[in-house]
Amino acid sequence: MTKLDQESNVMPPRVGWVLYDGGCGFCFRWVHFWEKMIERRGFALKDLQSAWEDGILKCSQRKLLDDILVLTRDGKVESGADAYLFVARRIWWAWPFYATFHLPGFNSMLWRGYRWFNRNRYRISRHCPLPKQGNSDDVLKDSSRLPRDI
Repeated sequence: MTKLDQESNVMPPRVGWVLYDGGCGFCFRWVHFWEKMIERRGFALKDLQSAWEDGILKCSQRKLLDDILVLTRDGKVESGADAYLFVARRIWWAWPFYATFHLPGFNSMLWRGYRWFNRNRYRISRHCPLPKQGNSDDVLKDSSRLPRDI
């Protein structure tokens, strides 16, 4: 049982947690758009900032907001594009996406696209307040704008 299981007031998810940047409006809206779908597949949502503050994630504060993560109940971590594939594999209609982008040449293409979008999400969406230099320390210092209801 992980620390996240022990601290949760509700029954822990069957599979794990999708951890996202709670300070990014785009990220927040994106994961909550899919929330019911992924909950039916055994996942729960939690923002990265809370997970880090709770001591669940063992990464530097500087790298905390680099990627979306999936943390399984047994402690395995999938990050970035692999996190999307991990969840897609459990959704019947998204399985072809998983099967295609799990293949070698296609996987690197997916990662390149993911990295580009992740680096430029503040340009794509006005809802993401990340500074242009990508300094995640500044984002974490302003915890007043983080949603705490998760």
